[in-house]
Amino acid sequence: MRRILLLIVSIATCVGLWIVPGPATAAPPYCGQVWGSLDKTSGSMSSAPITNVRAGRHECFDRLVFDLAGQVSGYRAGYVGGISMDGSGATVPVRGGAVLHIVVLAPAYDSAGNATYQPANRSELVDVAGYQTFRHVAWAGSFEGQTTVGLGVRGRLPFRVFTLDGPARVVVDVAHFW
Repeated sequence: MRRILLLIVSIATCVGLWIVPGPATAAPPYCGQVWGSLDKTSGSMSSAPITNVRAGRHECFDRLVFDLAGQVSGYRAGYVGGISMDGSGATVPVRGGAVLHIVVLAPAYDSAGNATYQPANRSELVDVAGYQTFRHVAWAGSFEGQTTVGLGVRGRLPFRVFTLDGPARVVVDVAHFW
C-alpha cells in the first residue's frame, strides 16, 4: 500500500498535477458599487417642500427620488425592523425582506401648512411592481419639517443616498446584488 502511495506521489510530482491554491482574492463589487448597507446621513433641515416621489429602474440598482421645490435638504436613511407613522407612532406596514427608513429633512407642506405633495395612496406611494429590488414604498408622514417613507426591499442590500441641484432632489439607490 505504501509503495502505491509513493508511486502516485511520484507520478503527480512529475506530471505537475499538484493543485496548490493561490492567494485568496475578493470578488469585484457588483457593478463597481462600494456603497455598503450602514446608515447614511447628510445635510440639514430645509423649508423647501417635497413636491413628488417617484421611482426608476436601472441596470444595477432601483432608484427612489424625492423632488423638492427649492433648495436641497438633508436626509437620514438606514435599515430598521419597522416603520412608524410620524406624529402618531402607528405602525406602517412595509413589504419586503428588509426595510429602509428614509427621512428627508424637508416638509411635504408649505409655510401656510398646505400640502405640497399628497400621495393618491399612502400605503402604495409608488408602484414598484416588477422592480428587481424594490418591493414596496409606504408613506409614514410629514411632521415637524421632515418627511418619512418606508422602502421595502428584497433584502438588506447596499444603498446610497445623495442630493442633486437644478432641480433639487434627494435620491436613494438600492443595489440589485452585493
